[in-house]
Parts: sequence; structure tokens; C-alpha cells
Amino acid sequence: MRVVLIWVLMAGAAWAQDRSGEFDYYVLSLSWSPNWCAYEGDARGSDQCDARHDHGWIMHGLWPQYHRGWPKYCNTAERPPSRAMTRDMADIMGTSGLAWHQWKKHGVCSGLSAPAYYALSRRAYESVVRPPVFRKLDKTVKLPASVVEEAFLQANPGFEKDGVTITCRDGHIQEARICLSRDLHPVPCGQDVVRDCTARDALFTPIR
Repeated sequence: MRVVLIWVLMAGAAWAQDRSGEFDYYVLSLSWSPNWCAYEGDARGSDQCDARHDHGWIMHGLWPQYHRGWPKYCNTAERPPSRAMTRDMADIMGTSGLAWHQWKKHGVCSGLSAPAYYALSRRAYESVVRPPVFRKLDKTVKLPASVVEEAFLQANPGFEKDGVTITCRDGHIQEARICLSRDLHPVPCGQDVVRDCTARDALFTPIR
């Protein structure tokens, strides 16, 4: 009986926490598309990895965040996005499928309608200067993750070190995660976000 009671209390706490529109700040997650294609996308046969797209830093998502933890799959009365809406996000997100998944998991917690969430996501993406140096690579290189962070800080003078974090996966640079207020101003990241990759020889592959 005691175990059941604890489970009910925990479930109730989780429900109370994950209410649409109740969060502290956003994380804008930017993924280096060629790296994602190298360790996952090519095996999936993802259209995102076709060279005709010329993708560099794409938007993985705009995630509502608590100072500790994050909401997901919130209940919302907003209508889901149409196929046209998700298709229109593919230019900055790689595929319409990713745009749909991000709405379903994160957008529903923003308190916004699907059109408003996608519009805010595009504004967030366009507000960040993506360092042009990485588009100039003509071969795969190994570099410290800190070099990628420094490139973002130099390209965006308003950013602070505690507002940008770089992640790695399977030996590659994975993402640049940038913490933004609800009105898209730079803010410090929470403790569970500001955990930089410490690799000194992460792979960084060039645009296809």
C-alpha cells in the first residue's frame, strides 16, 4: 500500500509540473547536420543528409525548460500542426518529421499555438549567428568541443559562457545549446543544461 501511495504522489507531482506554458526559459538546440548524418542519419536514409540541401547548423528544437529539468508531452488544447506547417519548417529543421516530433514533445509545453510556436522557433534560430568558419571546412577535423563554444561566443557577443553548451555523441560534436528567455534574450543555462562536452578530439565533418 505504501509503495502504491508513493507512486501516486510522484505521478501527481509530475502531472502538476508539466503544465503547458509553465516553464522558466528556452533551450535552442542547434545540430551540426553533417555529424548527425555520419553517426545516425545516413543509416536511416534521412532526406536531411542528401547533399542537395547543403545543411550546416539546423534547429533540432526550441525546448521549454525549468531551472531544473524540463516539461514534455504536456496537455494542450491547441490544435496540432498541419502537414503544410511542418513542411515549411524543414528548411531550418532538416525534415518535416522532426518539426512534428518537436511540437508533439516540446511545443505542446510552450503554451503557444502550433503556428506561434513555429514562428518563435524560427525567430530564435535566426537570432543566433551561426559561426561561418565551420561551413568552410573541406575535410573532417578533430577539435576540442571548447573551440566550437568559443566560436559561438565570438560570433554572438551578447552571449556568456554559462549560456552556451556544446554536446558530443559517438565521438562527434553533436549540438550547440543556447539558453534564451521567453522573449529570446540570452540567459544563463540551468545546472542540468550547462554540461559541456570535455572531448579534446571530437570529430567535425564538413558540409556535403
